[in-house]
Amino acid sequence: METKMNIHDVAKRSGLSVVTVSRVLNNLPSVREANRQKVLKAMEELNYQPNSAARSLVRGKTGVIGMSITNFNDSFYDRVIRVVNRKLASQGYFLALSIAENEDEGDNFLFQKDRVDGIILLSPLEEKAYVEELKRKNIPFVLLDNQFQHEDVPSVVVDNYQGGYEATKHLIDLGHTQIAYIGGPSVFLSVAERKRGYVQALENAGLTPFGTEYCSFTVSGGYEVAKRWIREDKLPTAFFSGDDFIALGMVQALREEGIRVPHDISIVGFDDQQFVGEFYPRLTTVRQPEAQMGNIGVDLLLKMINGEVMPPAVTKLAPQLLIRESTASVRLP
Repeated sequence: METKMNIHDVAKRSGLSVVTVSRVLNNLPSVREANRQKVLKAMEELNYQPNSAARSLVRGKTGVIGMSITNFNDSFYDRVIRVVNRKLASQGYFLALSIAENEDEGDNFLFQKDRVDGIILLSPLEEKAYVEELKRKNIPFVLLDNQFQHEDVPSVVVDNYQGGYEATKHLIDLGHTQIAYIGGPSVFLSVAERKRGYVQALENAGLTPFGTEYCSFTVSGGYEVAKRWIREDKLPTAFFSGDDFIALGMVQALREEGIRVPHDISIVGFDDQQFVGEFYPRLTTVRQPEAQMGNIGVDLLLKMINGEVMPPAVTKLAPQLLIRESTASVRLP
């Protein structure tokens, strides 16, 4: 018969007092990090699962953080969620996900004080309605990768302008003067900001945009745009695609017409989706700092939950240009 472990067993295994173990379980700040790690290691070795219901009564909290996301079909979202989950687990919290795939689903089921201690909104579709609801219910929350600026909500975003600028400057540095921008749906702030960086980089180099277009964040969207531009015989020497899925669709459409990437046309994507480093040519792209985004978002939220007054500042993170094989120096005629 299996013996159920308790807090005294954890204290004995870790070599620390029951009081210290209790403080770790209740996520109190007055524990040295080295001791916290000893307790967590002992819990893992003993497979000790604290009674979350009892812990909730002690803390007056649920021990659960809710996260609202739009879909799983994106490596960026996936990486943010994994980082958030790990960080919350290390702080003694469980992560509950709500997937809002449609914009007309109404109130989010997680937005109740008796269900969660706080909420993380990741790229929300119903951003303004969600913000109003969470404020009304007085639930602590933070925004990650949001589309609008809210004066009284801490948020963490990527500097999409800088990403667009660096992607375009990379193409300019390779000698390209005819550079087009193909972005995702124009309703997204990130799409507009990437385009703004693209236009500014060209302007600084004394160049004008070759052309811009918008399509869905899909392989088929990029494929259809490229096919149409080929038919209309208006191809540049380089494309900055504001999304990796779009970029892959463009590469496929060009290949079918015998147009080689990067020999004939260079392409830069955005996001560093999980698979783009595995296709040929491996895609030059802009990676978003999802680890920073997840970690900072959790830190901000837990401070709010613990009663700290957080300034409603926007934390803007720098993306990283990853140069691979889909870009090359312009071919002179």
